[in-house]
Amino acid sequence: VMEVAYVCEWEKRPQSTHCPSVPLVCSWSCRNLVAFTSDLKNQEDEKDVSHMIHIIDTDHPWDVYSINSGHAEVISCLEWDRSGSRLLSADGDGTIKCWAMADHLVSSWESSLGSALAGEPIVALSWLHNGVKLALHVEMSGSTNFGEKFSRVKFSPSLTLFGGKPMEGWLAVSISGLVTVSLLKPNGTLLTSSESLCRLRGRVALADIAFTGGGNIVVAATDGCSSSPVQFYKVVVTMVNEKCRIDTELLPSLFMRCTTDAVRREKYPTVTHLRFLTRENSEQVLLCASCQGGSIVECWSLRKEGLPVNNIFQHRSPVVGEKQPTILKWRILSATNDLERVSAVALPKLPISISNTDLKVASDTKFCPGLGLALSFHDGSLQILHRLSLHTMGVFYGPGGAARPGDDSAVKRQRTGAPPLHFKALQFSWTSLALAGVDNQGKLHMLRVSPSMGQLLDMNTTLRHLLFLLEYCMVTGYDWWDVLLHVQPAMVHSLVEKLHEEYMRQNHALQQVLATRIVAVKASLCKLSSATAARACDFHAKLLLMAISSTFKSLLRPHTLHSPDKSPGDRLAEICSKNIDVDIDKVMLNLKTEEFVLDGHPLQSLQQLIQWVGDFVLYLLANLPNQGSIVRPGFGFLRDGSSLGMLREMMVMIRIWGLLKPGCLPVYTATSDSQDSMFLLFRLLSRLWLCSRDDGPPQEPDEGLVDECCLLPSQLLVPSMDWLPVNDGVIVRLQGKLPLQVPVSHTRHPGQGVQWMDNLRCLHLGVCPTEDSKACTRCGCVTMLRSPNKTNAMKQWEQRWIKNCLCGGLWRRIPPNLT
Repeated sequence: VMEVAYVCEWEKRPQSTHCPSVPLVCSWSCRNLVAFTSDLKNQEDEKDVSHMIHIIDTDHPWDVYSINSGHAEVISCLEWDRSGSRLLSADGDGTIKCWAMADHLVSSWESSLGSALAGEPIVALSWLHNGVKLALHVEMSGSTNFGEKFSRVKFSPSLTLFGGKPMEGWLAVSISGLVTVSLLKPNGTLLTSSESLCRLRGRVALADIAFTGGGNIVVAATDGCSSSPVQFYKVVVTMVNEKCRIDTELLPSLFMRCTTDAVRREKYPTVTHLRFLTRENSEQVLLCASCQGGSIVECWSLRKEGLPVNNIFQHRSPVVGEKQPTILKWRILSATNDLERVSAVALPKLPISISNTDLKVASDTKFCPGLGLALSFHDGSLQILHRLSLHTMGVFYGPGGAARPGDDSAVKRQRTGAPPLHFKALQFSWTSLALAGVDNQGKLHMLRVSPSMGQLLDMNTTLRHLLFLLEYCMVTGYDWWDVLLHVQPAMVHSLVEKLHEEYMRQNHALQQVLATRIVAVKASLCKLSSATAARACDFHAKLLLMAISSTFKSLLRPHTLHSPDKSPGDRLAEICSKNIDVDIDKVMLNLKTEEFVLDGHPLQSLQQLIQWVGDFVLYLLANLPNQGSIVRPGFGFLRDGSSLGMLREMMVMIRIWGLLKPGCLPVYTATSDSQDSMFLLFRLLSRLWLCSRDDGPPQEPDEGLVDECCLLPSQLLVPSMDWLPVNDGVIVRLQGKLPLQVPVSHTRHPGQGVQWMDNLRCLHLGVCPTEDSKACTRCGCVTMLRSPNKTNAMKQWEQRWIKNCLCGGLWRRIPPNLT
């Protein structure tokens, strides 16, 4: 059910410097970033403590980005926002800070916003809900329509601006029962307000926050004593006269069942964990009570029940339309037997429904992700329990090798008196297929969680489950790294083909929205197998091709103000798809060339991109005769009619621009001075495109075309294409079952003797670049951090990937190599 993927250890440091101690809290974002905390004590002065936040990308765990948070007290809460790009941290002094990426770099973080409740330790923290909720329907996993598999649920934001736009902000609960709300106004300022949860404020040792579909907020709170009630409050946030108003209302409370049991009444005196099962379901809550020797876990549900009527009123005539009065009551769903002492709890984030009908469907389909919650124990073990019935679904014998049944290692540990290695913090990934745990020695453990929970499934069922989760990530935009943990090399080809088939069954509008995401998913899959590594290069080249084509078309402007509905780019695509002429000059005659008029300076700045397009066309055609040999990068384009059509359109645009500014044309090294290279390449490209058009059956290239392509290397110098660097992420090393030991460092420099390339500006940077660069955490694409371009055309191109790589990955900084 669970196995270690890798263990991330801190590097050895000199004794005179700071050394890491026990991390306290952990949080996993939808962008595949894990944040956790630690306290760094100065060896010379133990009172000098720095409260650190560490952020890692799970595919590059050796790169840890550490932030000296500036918090005066121990950090008690970490919370990512829905986009995965901002992080909240709160401490024991009431200070809350909002962290965001500086220059859109995952390796650089800054805090410019924050709020404070002086002297009020924060016990619960959450971003306000933005009103976006997606339901995942397991019973429809066999449907061909994404809209049936994943549907938008009606859910109101916590607070809306004019026009219904959700307002951003956060909510926190303090130890004295104070709730504080901070709102991010459109002008960038912060509006903060505080209010007591109830009239009689009392100690709040633990709290959690959930949201309702009507836009309300529910806070659960306990004073930490298991004999005291667990209180629930409704919190409503509104804006009145540019001020934040907070209204609270007491809801039905509950007493833990273990305190009413005569046997356990005094056994578990302390509530150690209080969590709503999901942030978007305030009607189900998980409670854990503990003592020094063990714990017990209970799951409760809020239900609407009929209110019994006094006998005096039962004999009267009922009024038409009158309904029986109802009341909300907490009812216990399930409880565990006596357990080892719980050290951490992780709840699944996958939004599957948990009604009895949905659970039966999940049982029938054997789809288990999202059904289990994880508990870690002080003896080092870890269990996954069903989120409602709390029966055990899987056991992992921990980072320290916890005692298995019949093992006497626990007895040996008691004799030595050494504290057992166990998880202090635990977090599920966003598809619940991985667990990140931080132990009491500061090591980060990454665990695979089987999608079948140990059930023996046939290959087709396994592929269907993985495909379902990949589609979910593609629709939501969440990172799919944790799904790749379970993909074996033999599965890659089938998953890529099935994913493409499902994508092609969607309507045209949805295909356009998901066009780049599906290519990025295919590229990530193909990197997992040596047999498909060349196809990964093709998919990354396709992402670049799509982006360049879109940029080129966006530069075109209609000649007249009252132009038809179609843009010049759309008309170009339509004319090129209908005109099957292989003569580029004849195709140009059908276009309004005045729409292609650009100033000379912007055209010249686009020359590197134009050169890449020209070189790529030449490379593809020159390799056409070798298509029967070992698969090489680029061969995936030879049967891709849409990509060949895109190249054909760009060749026409470049030809027209060359008439305005000859210096922007691609440069070819030809054996004959009279050779019209673009005319020749367009003719051959068009003949190849005719063999694989989307509106007709695919055909094999005729012998005449192959013969002409064989002669290309004798007519033009064929360039060697600069493909993306080999993926250096940890995912390609996790195909085996043995866990990896990953040492953590804080900087990684580019390798020596490597010819570096700016993959997005198509510029050579040399062996030892002196400019700061950034690399994509997903595909490894490298580009310069600062732009050397000043023209609007290139700025428009760079805006496409300033926040994220073309594949959707995050950017991390690469320091310059000055040796």
